[in-house]
This record gives sequence, C-alpha cells and structure tokens, in this order.
Amino acid sequence: MTPVSFLRSLLVLILALFSATASNWLYLAKLSSIASIQDEETCERLKGLINRQIQICKRNVEVMDSVRRGAELAIEECQHQFRNRRWNCSTVDTLPVFGKVVTQGTREAAFVYAISSAGVAFAVTRACSSGELEKCGCDRTVHGVSPDGFQWSGCSDNIAYGVAFSQSFVDVRERSKGASSSRPLMNLHNNEAGRKAILNNMRVECKCHGVSGSCEVKTCWKAMPPFRKVGNVLKEKFDGATEVEQRKVGSTKVLVPKNSQFKPHTDEDLVYLDSSPDFCDHDIRNGVLGTSGRQCNKTSKAIDGCELMCCGRSFNTEEVEIVERCSCKFHWCCFVKCKQCRKVVEMHTCR
Repeated sequence: MTPVSFLRSLLVLILALFSATASNWLYLAKLSSIASIQDEETCERLKGLINRQIQICKRNVEVMDSVRRGAELAIEECQHQFRNRRWNCSTVDTLPVFGKVVTQGTREAAFVYAISSAGVAFAVTRACSSGELEKCGCDRTVHGVSPDGFQWSGCSDNIAYGVAFSQSFVDVRERSKGASSSRPLMNLHNNEAGRKAILNNMRVECKCHGVSGSCEVKTCWKAMPPFRKVGNVLKEKFDGATEVEQRKVGSTKVLVPKNSQFKPHTDEDLVYLDSSPDFCDHDIRNGVLGTSGRQCNKTSKAIDGCELMCCGRSFNTEEVEIVERCSCKFHWCCFVKCKQCRKVVEMHTCR
C-alpha cells in the first residue's frame, strides 16, 4: 500500500469512527431510568454524550428522561421493523449500541439516524403535551376557528418544540465540527428526514359536543401519529433509499444521487453512501453477527424465508412444544377466561 493510499484509508476510518460517535447518545436507552437526575453534575456521568450534549443536558435536566425514552422508542421500533431481515437491529452493551454497523454509511445506518432523531422529537413532544416539562406545554398557536368550521381547542401536540430540541441535541456532533464531509452531511439529512416523518403525518383529532352526542359543536386539536406509523414511513423510505455522493455546487458541498439518471432525493427521503454487506456471516471487524441460529420461515419466499435468511447454508428443523391461550370465554362482568393449550410445532433455524 502506497503512503497516499494508507493516508486515504486512515482518513476514511477516522471519519467513520467520528460519525459513529454521533449516535452514541442512544446508550441512554440502556439505563433503567434517569428521572432521578436532579443536578447538572449528573449529566457528566451519562455514558455516550459528547461535551456539547453534556452542556445541553445541564441546561435541560428535566428533558433528559424524555431523551432516554426517545432512544428506547427508536431501538424498539428499529427491532420491530427489521425483525424479519438479516440485520435485525441487534444491540450490544458497548458503544455504539448497534455495533460497528452504524460506522458505515449504509442504508441501515441511515434508518438508525432517522428513527433516532424522530424518537427524541416524539418523546419530548409527548412530555410537553402531558405536562411533564416546565419549559413547554401544549401548542397554543393552534386556536380559533378553522377554515373547515370547527373550533381549535384541547391540547395540540407541541411538535415545534420537540423538533427543535431534537435538532439541537441529536445534530450537535455534526454541526459542532462543520458538516463539510459526506458522512456528516448524510447523518444530518437522515436526522431531518426522521423528524419530517412526524411533521408530515400530523393528524387532526376531534370531539363532538351536543345533545345526545350530536355534533353541534366540534372541537379539534393536532396530534402526532403513533410512533409505529413513523416507523412504517421510515421503513418505506429505507426500502427506496437513494445512494448518493458528495459534490461541490458553487462553494457548497452537497449530496447528489450517484446515478445521474435517478431523480434528486427530497428532504423526506433517506440517503446512503456505501453498499450494505450481506449480513450473512459473523464478522467481528465489521460488527456483523451473521444469521446462524436465526429463526426462519420455511414457506416464505421473502427475506424472512429460510432460503434468503440462511444465505444458502440450509437450516435445521426441530419440533418444539409451545403453550398458548385457547378456548377463551367472556364472563359477566367483566373478564375473559382462557385455557392453556399445548401443541407441537416445527421451528426452523439457520445453520
């Protein structure tokens, strides 16, 4: 390897490690609760935070339990959306919590950044609406009579505050160093795409008032979508993610589609820089756990099927006994009583 090639490889490695640390705050999800934080000094003992995030923590101690809940939401949703894929959002007890997978600029890393920033925005907004935080409450800018003739009332979710806090806390690593290289640009774009998955799916919820339930008067408020909806939207964006590269347009560095025949991506789309590994074999160096031992569906032709999940290595089949509820009956008033039934099923696992 020539000295120039060595330096180039070293620079790529440093940038990858730098970008991975941007998601280290997700380690907060490993804590049972940080609601007991009562002073600024505690912020310095939270694992995974960079200095500027520690400073944000000190200024917003009461918000940090919401950040933890946001990290939990993100990990849980990631594991739900990828439960039937070769990479299933497995976490480790070290930093970063998703292992070295997020050090590469893949579409998997794009999803992690998007769902994580969305998780913080969602959890902080929910805390505002429920009255947990002194610094924010319901969105009082939504008031009066709407063009559709109903009265804005109730507690509209203060998504503006949640998004603003997510931007300041989650994006701080990239913004503090200046987003001039391709990976920080990718991270910032996907962070914003995650938040837009909430903003673009806000809904109007209403309640009718009147005699015998008539809708003489209808009051409405704006509410966030369920986080599962946010996860579904971002999973669709993951499936259609755009491979990009950095290009200089005038004096600004931007990300553009690598294939010029593809249409430009929007702010709502996910983007990635590197092709994903196949995730088939255990690879400690790249943080890939492999699919050996994973359960698969013998009859499916999709990614959860044994043929694809096991990467052609075949699979083992064994009979296992499971216990499930059956013969459930409703008893007045008011409970359901079920029997426990045992049955033997086949379980298939990758070799």
